[in-house]
Amino acid sequence: MIITESQNIIHNKLEEINQLINENYSEIPKIGVFTGISGMALFHFYYSKYSNSNNYGDMGLEILVKGIDRINKGNIFPTYCNGLAGFGWVVNHLQQEGFMEVDNDELLEGLDNYLFTEMTSTMKAGHYDFLHGALGYGFYFLKRFKNTRSEKLKERYKIYLLELIDLLEKSSKKEGDKIKWLSILNKKTGEKVYSFGLAHGIPSIVNFLARLYVFEDFKTKVHSMLMGGVEYILSHFKEEQNASSSLFPGWVKEGQKISRKSRVAWCNGDLGVGLAIWQASISLGDSSLASTANNIFKYSTNRNSPGDSLVRDAGLCHGSFGNAQIFNRMYQETGKKIYRDTAGFWVNDGLKKAFHKDGFAGYKQWRGPEKPYQAELSVLEGIAGIGLSMISHLSGDNSWDECLLIG
Repeated sequence: MIITESQNIIHNKLEEINQLINENYSEIPKIGVFTGISGMALFHFYYSKYSNSNNYGDMGLEILVKGIDRINKGNIFPTYCNGLAGFGWVVNHLQQEGFMEVDNDELLEGLDNYLFTEMTSTMKAGHYDFLHGALGYGFYFLKRFKNTRSEKLKERYKIYLLELIDLLEKSSKKEGDKIKWLSILNKKTGEKVYSFGLAHGIPSIVNFLARLYVFEDFKTKVHSMLMGGVEYILSHFKEEQNASSSLFPGWVKEGQKISRKSRVAWCNGDLGVGLAIWQASISLGDSSLASTANNIFKYSTNRNSPGDSLVRDAGLCHGSFGNAQIFNRMYQETGKKIYRDTAGFWVNDGLKKAFHKDGFAGYKQWRGPEKPYQAELSVLEGIAGIGLSMISHLSGDNSWDECLLIG
């Protein structure tokens, strides 16, 4: 829930975002949920539901049809972030939530072998990354496993997921009761670290394994890895008194001093760790882990100044509306007023960031100290994601944020 004075501003922003996406999406070559046109279709469907207008849902359907046409023509990225796996996730989600009637078994089965090959090859190369690597494909196959109406296909997706579990186990490193995974920090140098980011690091593995754990088909296989991953993450928990510091490092590299200065953001930092621990607590039925997750989130409610949070834009990935969405979801999950208030703070902070005259609806994404701000349409970094978060705050409907490993 947000303050009444902001509602008219958000209504107007949503209308503007809707129009801008409809006018500009065809220029985006990618089709994935985070950076492609299927994510923009996702916005249109939720805006249609929020505004009670079928017209916007028709726009969303039109975008998906163009996405299918691009797939049929070939030369499409395979990944969850940019390509086929993300497109397939969106179509599955829309069918699951009743936005459209579609036979996904018929529509998507032809992608299975290709995406499975991509998943296994990237995992064997040690690239488990959620956005661009094996976990993104696995997340898509988990959605298919849950939603398929075919027992034959369900068995296929079970085999796919068991293969990914085996590969995750083979690539892990054990330290007593702790388990960790290396990831690439710098593609140019090949530098590897133990990352604590939800977008690219160990929290995404824990989050994913927790989602698998609730199914009897996977529970036994993932239990030790899930527990070991949680233990490794929590072994780096450090109580801090200064809100400019984070509870967890951004990453750890053996032989180097640990830095505890990371963003308050979805992609990297304490919030992503909190989401992973929260997901594990739900799947395991562990009240102690739930308490730990709440402590992480509560600590982050105090990191709201620009110098402490390092938030410079409004997008979902590392901006105000991403933070708002996480705290909005945690308020829905727990009923704790502090999360509702913090979500409201970040919504209002995000509204203040719509000051770029050459941006989309006033918004541009911050790309680093040496790079300019850039206008973006996408879910992950642009106005489609900002709009979805706005809709959640006005309507209370957060179901779409599963795509971010939040819900």
